[in-house]
Amino acid sequence: MKSTIRKREFQAMYRLLDLVSPINGDCGALCGAACCDCEKLHEAEIIKETEYGMYLLPGEEKIFSRKEDWLTWYVDDVEKYDFPASWRGMVYFVKCNTPPHCVRKMRPIQCRTFPLAPHITADGVFHLVWNNEMLPYRCPLVAARIPLQKGFVQATFTVWKRLMTDPLIYDLVEMDTEYRGQDVDIVI
Repeated sequence: MKSTIRKREFQAMYRLLDLVSPINGDCGALCGAACCDCEKLHEAEIIKETEYGMYLLPGEEKIFSRKEDWLTWYVDDVEKYDFPASWRGMVYFVKCNTPPHCVRKMRPIQCRTFPLAPHITADGVFHLVWNNEMLPYRCPLVAARIPLQKGFVQATFTVWKRLMTDPLIYDLVEMDTEYRGQDVDIVI
């Protein structure tokens, strides 16, 4: 798939998000880095899936060499999974080989912007909402609606606003919004 967002733009988004954090401190300390270490949950037989990781956004693979020894790369045909109808070809799935100690400066966008999710209201307005998808772990930030740092919220909003100018990413946000429904907690 061909993204309209260039490598240098993804790099700039990564740099912007490097400057902020959801809370003042390490949010992973609240939960033992559960979102980074689903492998632990699998070993404890809390969840049964075997591959834990994340799909990269269209074009996001450009900032990686695909030779990173801390990542395992998978290439999936979009036709075999639930992706927007506009998506054609292959999509990249990455799995960290060293959780919870992955290369922090190279975390994918969706990892960096969690626990927020981009959302389009019924009248077409873009917002960030609390992520309400079913997770294989309990995120204290989401469960307790811990107030997020304003800088993090604003940087996340800026990044997603730019990402959604890409038609493929917009279609993904639209599909995720439909799946999520309109009963959401808007953050901004």
